[in-house]
Parts: sequence; structure tokens; C-alpha cells
Amino acid sequence: MHRAARIEDAVHEFRQKRAINEGQVPTVIPYTGYGSTTWVRVLCRVLLTKRPRSRASRKLGTRQESVRGWRSFTSVPYGKAEVTVHVGGAEHVVSADRGGVVDAVIEAALEPGWQNLSIAIRGGETVEARVFVLDPSTRFGVVSDIDDTVMVTALPRPLLAAWNTFVLDEHARVPTPGMAVLLERLTTENPGSPVVYLSTGAWNVAPTLTRFLSRNLYPSGPLLLTDWGPTHDRWFRSGREHKRGNLRRLAREFPDVRWLLIGDDGQHDEEIYSEFATDFPSSISAVAIRQLSTSEAVLAGKRSKDDINTQRTGATWVYSPDGAGLSTQLTQAGIL
Repeated sequence: MHRAARIEDAVHEFRQKRAINEGQVPTVIPYTGYGSTTWVRVLCRVLLTKRPRSRASRKLGTRQESVRGWRSFTSVPYGKAEVTVHVGGAEHVVSADRGGVVDAVIEAALEPGWQNLSIAIRGGETVEARVFVLDPSTRFGVVSDIDDTVMVTALPRPLLAAWNTFVLDEHARVPTPGMAVLLERLTTENPGSPVVYLSTGAWNVAPTLTRFLSRNLYPSGPLLLTDWGPTHDRWFRSGREHKRGNLRRLAREFPDVRWLLIGDDGQHDEEIYSEFATDFPSSISAVAIRQLSTSEAVLAGKRSKDDINTQRTGATWVYSPDGAGLSTQLTQAGIL
């Protein structure tokens, strides 16, 4: 294991012991998952938090509020914790990773559409999580980036992490004009189609991002985020590899689904989507890229310099600075 990972594990172990000695209890933060009629991908995170002071504060929403924003980064992750997932009339015990994140695939017989499952942990409360189950007949889906795609950050990239960490209220975040309408139209015209939000953001901000998407009328869907910090073989996790890996995973899990990929031209979305379209041509419907304004591009570190031959990929590529323009071009291309 990488030296940085060993140091991080030692710090986590020290903080866990101290938190438990102080009387803190395990708290499961559920995330939206997805799956098919025979399996589900369960996502959540286990933290150690202070005991609720009153019966009212034991409500799930209140507990989640208590670990949002900067508190979610300072809360103690409960690494290697075991949780019990109740789904489809059966129980499954799964373990969290070093950072307290549970990402597990469980066999379950479920009906298509939105379903609920429960997650329990010893010494803590049982919580409910939602999962979107794809119908076997589904042939279309959407994968969308978040920062500078559905949400305008207008911040230098080095400060983006701090913004996502310390801005506690989703009201301070600005939706990209027309993007919610575009995504809603895509799901309306393709009933039962999933919308997956794929970002390099940390799991710590998932509750805040979920509230932002809901408040601004974006379709509900799983968030696929990452856990910051060192891995077993490197100092810091690769955001690009996170996106590449999850796109390829979706292609393998749902080989009959053709995905519309939505991103921006501020970083590496074009490169990643081009690679995916080349490697999985039967899994791509089209690529829609939001063009950043001049000021946004400067803050994002200038536009992507990736040399992308969009014609070579064989997929339809459309570009526009907002959702309305992308919607018009996707309609002209026969995608909408």
C-alpha cells in the first residue's frame, strides 16, 4: 500500500477510536443507487457522529443536515464498518471501504422504476435509500457531468474543492440555463430512462448536490462521486480514471442501453467521452458539450486542449453554451 494511504489509515484509526470513546455513534448517509431487475448497486457512507439530543433530531433528514457541507469533511469516517442491507425480502451484509464508503452490488428481484431499500448498522439507526431499477427493455440513458455542466461554478478550479466544501447552502449554487429543461425533456420523451450524474466531486457533498438538483427541477438520478485522498498505489485519486471507469462499468452492466453523454469543454470531458465512444460504439447515442463562456473558460483553466476528432468516433456531437441550444441541436440530429 502507498505510504500516503498508510498514513491516512493511521489517522483514521486514531480518530475513530477517539470518536467512539467520546460516545459518537455510527451514522449511515444513504445515496441513490441503481440496478436491474436482478441486482442493485448500493451506495452509502458510514460516519461517526454525535448522538442526537432529542427524539426530533433522530429524523433522517435532520441527521443528514448535521453532516453536510464542511461538517461532512470533518466528520470521522467509519472505515471497514459492516452494514446490513434489506432489499427484496432478503438481508445482505456488506462492508465499507477505508473511507467508510459502501459501494456494493447485491442480487435482488425488483420491479422496474424507483424502489426503496433499508440499510442498518449495529449501534446506529436504520435508514432508507432509493434505487432506480432499469426495465430490461430500456434502450436509452443519460450520463451528465455536474460542475460547469448542470451547475455554473464560475470559480478557478483550484478553489472549486473549497467552494464545494464550505458553501453549506445549495441556494448559493447557480443552475446552467436551460439544462434542467433539456434533461426533463429527455426523460419525458424516453420514459423509464435513467439519468446518472457522474462527477469528480467528493461523496461528502452528495446530500448538498442532491438538494440542488431537486430544488432546480433536475430529474432524480444516482450520483457517482469519488472519495478524495490517497489510494493504495498513488498520492491522490484520478478524477479522469473515476469517470472512465464508471462509464465503462455502465456499458458492461447495461449493454443494450445507448447513452447520451453531457459535459463541458472546460476540462477533459471531450477526451473521456471520445475514448468511450471509440471503445464502446454500440453504447453511445450522442455527446452534448456545453461551451463555457470566455470568463468561465479562463477560470476553469482555459478550454480543453484535447485534440478530439469527433468524426472518427462515429457518434453525434453537439455544442452549445446552454441547454436550449443543445436541445435544438439534439432535435435536429434526431436524438430528441
